Amino acid sequence: MTQPSGTSRPLVSHVSVGVTDLHRAGVFYDAVLAVVGARRIIEHGAGIGYGRAFPEFWANLPRESRGAVASGAGAHVCFNAADPDAVVAFHEAGLAAGGYSDGAPGPRPEYAPGYYAAFLRDPDGNKVEAMCWIARPENA
Repeated sequence: MTQPSGTSRPLVSHVSVGVTDLHRAGVFYDAVLAVVGARRIIEHGAGIGYGRAFPEFWANLPRESRGAVASGAGAHVCFNAADPDAVVAFHEAGLAAGGYSDGAPGPRPEYAPGYYAAFLRDPDGNKVEAMCWIARPENA
């Protein structure tokens, strides 16, 4: 992947989450990631890679026979959304595709002024979020 002139590489190359059913995970992530401008880029027997030009996010079957990594252990993935409407669409798409809400769309002033987000759990319980920045309230 070529970096635009004057920019540095992102800190993270890609992120993977463990899933127990690749087809079910694909239905969920096809829906929510389309809202934030990502698409399914590559698929193989053990995983699906999503991104804009390069697979930056993976849903993978575990390599070990122990099953998916225990969900909800404190890790989560946050995707950038264009605006509050995209955050709402991300949340709605996730609910329609088999996920469940872990926090409805809305401002999160406790995180930072202007932080707007929604939280989901995928069908395996992995925590995913979409966020964008909105104008700070006048009194913030």
